[in-house]
Amino acid sequence: MSARRIAFASVLALAVGTFVGPTAQAADDVEPMAIKQIASGLKQAWGLDFLPDGTGVFTQKDAKTVSTITKDGKVTKIADIPGVSVTKEAGLLGVAVSPDFATDKLLYIYYTTGNDNRIAKLPFGTSTPQPIVTGIPRGSQFHHGGRLEFGPDGYLYAGTGDGQNGGNAQNKNSLGGKVLRMTKDGKPAPGNPFNSLVYSYGHRNVQGLAWLGSTLYVSDIGASKVDELNKIESGKNYGWPTCEGSCNNAGFVNPVKQWPTSSATPSGLASFGGKLYMASLKGGTYKLDASGNGGKIYTNLGRTRAEEDGPDNSLWVVTPGGIYIADGN
Repeated sequence: MSARRIAFASVLALAVGTFVGPTAQAADDVEPMAIKQIASGLKQAWGLDFLPDGTGVFTQKDAKTVSTITKDGKVTKIADIPGVSVTKEAGLLGVAVSPDFATDKLLYIYYTTGNDNRIAKLPFGTSTPQPIVTGIPRGSQFHHGGRLEFGPDGYLYAGTGDGQNGGNAQNKNSLGGKVLRMTKDGKPAPGNPFNSLVYSYGHRNVQGLAWLGSTLYVSDIGASKVDELNKIESGKNYGWPTCEGSCNNAGFVNPVKQWPTSSATPSGLASFGGKLYMASLKGGTYKLDASGNGGKIYTNLGRTRAEEDGPDNSLWVVTPGGIYIADGN
C-alpha cells in the first residue's frame, strides 16, 4: 500500500491514545507521521502480524503469550506457549499469520526451548504449538534471530542467529546464521539453492525481513563494529564471521548500508509506502530508501523492536513495553 507523507508538528506519545512532543530528523527526507500509543505495560513485546480483518496478533517474549490487539488498543490474550526458555534474547519471538488463514486458521511462531530454537504452527485459539522446524541453534543468552514473515511468493521466511557460534553462519548444514525459506509445513521451498531450508547464509543475527517489490531486505545485528542492511539474493554468502560489514573478500556480498553498532542495533523491518522502516534497539526507527539512505524518526520512543505495515494505510511500531500506530492517511 502507498503512504502519503504528512507535514505536521512532530509528536510523540506519552499515554495511550495521545499525541505529543517533537522527534528528531536526521535527513531532509525523514519527516515522521503522527504516531499514537495504543498499548502499554507489555513484557518484551516482540513480533506482530495481522489477521485478515485487520486485528493485530503479537507476541511477548518474556510473558510467553500470544495476544490480539485492535486498532483502538483492546488486548486479548489467546495463548500461553508452553516449553519456552527465556534468556536475554531468547523466548517467544516472531509470529506470522498464514496467508490462508481464512481457511486454515493457522499462526506460525518462532520460539526458544531449552535445546534449540524452533518454528511451529499454532492453530488459532489453542496453546499447543506443532513444530515444523527444530534444531535452529540457540546460544546461552544471545543470537537467536527470530523473525518470521510470509513473502510475496507465499513461502515462509525466517531470520536466524548463529547461536553465539560464528562457524554456524558459514556451515550450510546448520540452520544458524541464515535466512530460511520454507513451505507452510516446514519443508524446503521449491527453488531453494541448496535443496534445503537455507536461502542465504553468512549472517550473524537476523531480526528483520521485508520486501520492496520482490526484493528481500534483512537487518543483521553486528558484533562490535557495524550493523547491516542487506539485499538478499538466493544462495549468496553475506560474510559473517569473516567480515563484519563491507569487505573485499571474493564470494561475499557487502551490505547495502551499515551503521555503527552504537547507533543502530536493528531488529524488525517493514516495507511501507515504498520505504523501509527499521526498528532500532538503540532507539527510534530508521526510515530508509532501497539504497539505505535516510535517517531516524520516533527517537523519543526509545528502543523499537518491530515495524509492520498495518491495515488502513498505517505503520505499527512495537517497543518492548508498548505498541504504537503511525497513520499514513
